[in-house]
Amino acid sequence: MFSKFSRLLDVEPASPAVPERAWFCHLPRLETRDLVLRPAARRDAQDIYAYASDPEVARYVLWDPHQSLAETRSYIRWLRRQYREGLPSSWVLELKSTGKVVGSIGFVWYSPLNRSAEIGYSLARPCWNHGLATQALAAASRAAFAGLPLNRLEAQHDVRNPASGRVMEKCGFRKEGLLRSRIFNKGELVDVVLWSLLRSDLE
Repeated sequence: MFSKFSRLLDVEPASPAVPERAWFCHLPRLETRDLVLRPAARRDAQDIYAYASDPEVARYVLWDPHQSLAETRSYIRWLRRQYREGLPSSWVLELKSTGKVVGSIGFVWYSPLNRSAEIGYSLARPCWNHGLATQALAAASRAAFAGLPLNRLEAQHDVRNPASGRVMEKCGFRKEGLLRSRIFNKGELVDVVLWSLLRSDLE
């Protein structure tokens, strides 16, 4: 019997797995109430630059604010190369009401040997506190467990950004603990909180 979180994620445990490279090569188009999750396109450059150049959006993530539209176009080319090669990458988050791209969500890494992956996300500042990150994480997690032979999905956040942890908790992730000085980011060592979601958590 599914828990309340499995109902949120709507995962069928017996769904047949697609070979990993083929799945990453053709990231499924996903929809939530307010968002479309889809692969990035060249036309998204201006929208992505609009939020990725914001220092507040980049404050707690592992990438630096984009300094130019050319840098954003280079990022999109990298994403599209990841798609072609069937490697872990990201969806963009398109807001249904405007058609604008307002963020991204995707895989930091994927380990087929350990049947595990890490997921991360970013969202434009005007879209904070509207439940959009929760929608995106629930949809991406659902797709990952349905389409990959995945047992464990991890997510982590800077300890100074507890709002991200609340998103993870709403999607059924369980807090595993504080990792002291886990990463070196933007010139300093920072503590992070590690969360995980197991396939068995959905049963």
